[in-house]
Amino acid sequence: MSIFYIQECPTCGRQLQIRVDYLGRKVVCQHCRGSLIAADPAMRSDSGDNNHSLLQRAEKLLASVAKQKMSATQHPR
Repeated sequence: MSIFYIQECPTCGRQLQIRVDYLGRKVVCQHCRGSLIAADPAMRSDSGDNNHSLLQRAEKLLASVAKQKMSATQHPR
């Protein structure tokens, strides 16, 4: 199971679903081929130096998914 967030393409303005696995990486819009750096809008700041915060957030999100998977296998419905 992948976790996605929404980020706007700076070139064409489309709302893109981006996997949290790609946070901090360069990605390409499948519509216009514009490139952007995957960054969770909730973690953006004007300082420009928030890579550490982004990575911490991504790690937390991935850990929560792993925890959900483990819980699901221990307690099947």
